[in-house]
Amino acid sequence: MDAQVKRRVFLLLVSCIWVPMAVLGGTENVTVSSLSRPKVVKFGALFTVNSVIGSSVMPAILAAVDDVNADSTVLSGTKLDVITQDTNCSGFIGTIDALQLMEKEVVVAVGPQSSGIAHVISHVVNELRVPLLSFATDPTLSSLQYQYFLRTVTNDYFQMYAIADLVDYYGWKEVIAIFVDDDNGRNGISVLGDALAKKRAKISYKAAFSPGATMSDIDDLLVSVNLMEARVYIVHVNPDTGLSFFSKAKKLGMMSSGYVWIATDWLPSVLDSSDSNKDTMDVLQGVVALRHHTPDSDKKKTFASRWKNLKSIQTSRFNSYALYAYDTVWLVARALDLFFKNGGNVTFSDDPSLRDTNGSALKLSSLRVFDQGQKLLQILVGMNFTGLTGQIQFDPQKDLIHPAYDVLNVVGTGLRTIGYWSNYSGLSVITPEVLYTKPANTSTSNQHLYNAIWPGETIKRPRGWVFPNNGKPLRIAIPFRVTFEEFVKKDKGPAGVKGYCIDVFEAAIDLLAYPVPHVYILYGDGKRNPSFNSIVNDVAQNKYDAAVGDIAITTNRTRIVDFTQPYMESGLVVVAPVKETKSSPWAFFKPFTIQMWGVTGVFFLFVGSVIWILEHRMNPEFRGPPRKQLITVFWFSFSTMFFAHRENTLSTLGRCVLIFWLFVVLIINSSYTASLTSILTVQKLSSGIAGIDSLISSPDPIGVQDGSFAYNYLIDELHVPKSRLRIIKSEAEYVSALQQGPKGGGVAAIVDELPYVELFLSNSKCIFRTVGQEFTKSGWGFAFKRDSPLAIDLSTAILQLSENGELQRIHDKWLSNKECSSQNNQVDDTRLSLSSFWGLYVICGGACAVALVVFICKVYCQFLRYDPETEEPEISEPESARSSRRSLRSRSFKDLMGFVDKREAEIKDMLKRKNSDNKKQISHSSDVQQNSPV
Repeated sequence: MDAQVKRRVFLLLVSCIWVPMAVLGGTENVTVSSLSRPKVVKFGALFTVNSVIGSSVMPAILAAVDDVNADSTVLSGTKLDVITQDTNCSGFIGTIDALQLMEKEVVVAVGPQSSGIAHVISHVVNELRVPLLSFATDPTLSSLQYQYFLRTVTNDYFQMYAIADLVDYYGWKEVIAIFVDDDNGRNGISVLGDALAKKRAKISYKAAFSPGATMSDIDDLLVSVNLMEARVYIVHVNPDTGLSFFSKAKKLGMMSSGYVWIATDWLPSVLDSSDSNKDTMDVLQGVVALRHHTPDSDKKKTFASRWKNLKSIQTSRFNSYALYAYDTVWLVARALDLFFKNGGNVTFSDDPSLRDTNGSALKLSSLRVFDQGQKLLQILVGMNFTGLTGQIQFDPQKDLIHPAYDVLNVVGTGLRTIGYWSNYSGLSVITPEVLYTKPANTSTSNQHLYNAIWPGETIKRPRGWVFPNNGKPLRIAIPFRVTFEEFVKKDKGPAGVKGYCIDVFEAAIDLLAYPVPHVYILYGDGKRNPSFNSIVNDVAQNKYDAAVGDIAITTNRTRIVDFTQPYMESGLVVVAPVKETKSSPWAFFKPFTIQMWGVTGVFFLFVGSVIWILEHRMNPEFRGPPRKQLITVFWFSFSTMFFAHRENTLSTLGRCVLIFWLFVVLIINSSYTASLTSILTVQKLSSGIAGIDSLISSPDPIGVQDGSFAYNYLIDELHVPKSRLRIIKSEAEYVSALQQGPKGGGVAAIVDELPYVELFLSNSKCIFRTVGQEFTKSGWGFAFKRDSPLAIDLSTAILQLSENGELQRIHDKWLSNKECSSQNNQVDDTRLSLSSFWGLYVICGGACAVALVVFICKVYCQFLRYDPETEEPEISEPESARSSRRSLRSRSFKDLMGFVDKREAEIKDMLKRKNSDNKKQISHSSDVQQNSPV
């Protein structure tokens, strides 16, 4: 049935009990006001007067109307009049009142506070084109469905996201929602569930009660939720009955330490509009609540000072709804003023769809359409001014901009502000008005609140959950293992199981500050290892509360369950058989690579040559016939390997070079000896498997333990064909499969997790070895359902066990301390390459180069002073002729080589004689000049 038919049926049903006050006559279809502004313009107000919200709203509306009429700048010449209707907390009566209000041709309707009534009235105002300025906070009252609905308070959508941010800030993962089962309650809690899901939290239970629930019903509801695990309660109820709810909780002991109560804006609305009552405040101690945030201003202070003098007040105090009501009237006044300035007229016309039923005395035609309601609605949506609640402006969804809440804590005899929430920056201790001037920042690190005082008068953050008081222990699945029973196995004791994993879990449980009742349930038939993936999946599907055992933490498993901190390091390794083989007769070549051998030999000859060059001129041991000198170079070079060189070095440069070279030789000798020793004593694998890469590249079968995640890992990640994998079901099969080898029907190697392999090698007396490196890194942990708080607490307990040494003690109790060294049979891994020694060679080569440069410079300087003629016999010859002959001769390369080959002593004597002759010639020339006549 479409919306129009529904509307007609509804109006028909209402008219059966509604006696209209309209005049029965009248035949005009259109009533047109004068072209000038009307003297009076009417708007309607729909509220439950005797309610927490109504008692604050009605005086504020009347005060605002008086202020508007007294202000000549607004609606000049036109009086604003309000028609009020009391809905009496009844959806049915509220609907009748709304229809009566529409009959009086109001241009705007303000209210109602009830979301249920607002849903119904929204259909009516859509048909009659009368804007509805409502205080209903139901998030489903969408402007898309209800075109003429305009919310003038903050949408509960934002309040639920504020609560979700609170829950996330304190680290809670599960809450229980307690709410009235009406439109506002259901729809608000639905939004809360969506908001929590985005924070990886959830509503574990929705505790709904009817609007007319008795105290006995509330008592039963609280008893039922008190038996549940979660201790964080979100209370979203009506302000008129909410306090009785907390009174019952107090009597049941639910306002004590460990409980968390978060109330929506209904609680501050009650407390703000009533006088402080010690008994009431005692009941609410530690409750956290949200209140609409309205910035402090002079206007707000002036209104507060006028409150006690206003008409129709029922209480000496008011709540935030009074401020919103006052601003709503001014919104209407300003919009009407602009409406009239833009040529708008207040005219109504008959709705052809509302026709009187034949034979009925009811006149539905008295409900008339506001002709220019659409124009007034657009003006209302576009308004922008500052009121008591701050900036009044609407977003595209027709919600007030800048939604914000005060975060309050009930302490002592009043409400204490511990922070603020805004859609702009989340939780903060800074007022939203200040944050609006800064860039938005909703990051986790930017969320801050002052410390809250929780029920039980404690500032310590409550854990937010306990084990349920319904007598059900934690159901823990235990893998019924066949192999490696040291980790976990069936037992005849009270627990029914025992082993390393069980002891670790029990030790961690003992460290918790609360008892954890639990029962172990064996998983599997005991004939073969169970599938660990199946165990994890059953925990995720709530068949078990947890799984304890040798359960590897893998990526796929973490997607469906929560793991604790790993209590055992793990990872996949390769196990292969080993045997001692004879060494090669050419093993002495293997310590060095070919490149290393070549560079070392070249350096022996190079250093020997440099020493010969530096020593040849002064050391007789490096002189003689060419054949002898060549043998000397080779002998000296290679004898330094054993420090057996017999030739002494006399030159300073030669000794410096030799020091560097002997240091290099010492390092090379020591490294060669160590490497050769390792090569001669290392064991070789009979299968030739060096690690996971060589195992995969070979066609040989691979063994995998039954139930291990290694089977899927090899297939899915390493793409090993299933045909190559052999399931190993017992430790005896481990040994036989490895000993038989691939040719005997066994396997080339086994891929398994490190803890199993270490235990297997120890039990098999180390006749097998792990080869290669551990090629995955993971660990073993205890699995729990997603978002289980117990996983976090047990992780902390496991860390404590590790720090105090208890974890190692349990390990030593169940698992052997005997270790089998890992095997790496590749000689190449122990061979020394040039990359390890190039630094030494660079230093030694640099020293040789420097020594050669210094030597060449020294020789060249001597050669420049050297005169070959001084070695010839002196023949009496005129000085002029000798000078002429010397200039004609030039020094040849042969002369240089001959000079270099000469002994150092001869050169020094020759240069000394030349210096002496030069001095004599100078002295003789001086005497001749003195004796010659002037």
